[in-house]
Amino acid sequence: MIKLKDIIAPVENDFVEFNDNLKNATRSQVNLVNVVIDYAMKNKGKQLRPMLCLLSAKLISNPNKLSITAASLIEMLHVATLIHDDIVDDSPLRRGWPSVKSVWKNKISLLLGDYIFSQALSNMIKLKNFDALEILSNTANRLSQGELLQMERSKTKDIDEVTYLKMISDKTASLFSASSEIGAITVEASRSERNALKIFGEKLGIAFQIKDDLFDLVGNQDGLGKPTGFDVKKNMITLPFIHLMSTLKGLERLKIISKLKFYAKKGELRKIESMINRFGSMQYAENLMIKISNEAIKELDIFSESDAKKSLILLVKYNLERTK
Repeated sequence: MIKLKDIIAPVENDFVEFNDNLKNATRSQVNLVNVVIDYAMKNKGKQLRPMLCLLSAKLISNPNKLSITAASLIEMLHVATLIHDDIVDDSPLRRGWPSVKSVWKNKISLLLGDYIFSQALSNMIKLKNFDALEILSNTANRLSQGELLQMERSKTKDIDEVTYLKMISDKTASLFSASSEIGAITVEASRSERNALKIFGEKLGIAFQIKDDLFDLVGNQDGLGKPTGFDVKKNMITLPFIHLMSTLKGLERLKIISKLKFYAKKGELRKIESMINRFGSMQYAENLMIKISNEAIKELDIFSESDAKKSLILLVKYNLERTK
């Protein structure tokens, strides 16, 4: 079993500095803001995106102050989107804890997400690099568009695999891609090195979201911080479900759509999950995830062997075998 501490090892000291910087960067003169932020960041999660940023920098050279700043603002963007997502999705839990939205309701949650996002914007200026600013502004745009596309298509059920991949590339993979490319920028990587890490991050992010899709159907509430079948119940789009719908025809397909028009009952969810397994939709999603993961690793071929490269490869493999 691959452990995150082993992946972090080449940038362990930088990671400690990143977490200190992150805490300082989100402090406010308003006590309520600090209380809510401390709660939101109490369970740090995996912090894969800042990890990816620092390892990408280490792949080229030693991470520096700009690398630490970049890792911090990327995590701020991520946390802000999670808080906003929980409002949009009406999620009671986040990483196994009551979500900020559940504890402080919508108004404070919305304003807190906005505050963290604004702090991320302030930190962008410290990078003093127009390429990095352009990447981050484009990423913020993609994050919003991906979420809006998901909301649109989850209501109409009008989605195919191509649209799905576009959606998760924007709402999930874009920040992975930005993390790796900006990490490279902070240590003055070449254009070819930047491009390889950009694609690596994008593909890792896509594989990461597909893995989450699999969890949404076979996971458990303790491991994931949300109930099994959550995304199907909320009429959200997952790859196994999309594959199932592309396989079904006529009346059978219409029956599934009608069941998800409103909140599905547990018994109906179990039937849908049973069909997903019967039609090989879980295996299809897993095979695609493995294919894209291998493509991500291939992007690292241009780099010399190093501990950082080994860690980036381990990060891809960690995603494949993670259980939460």
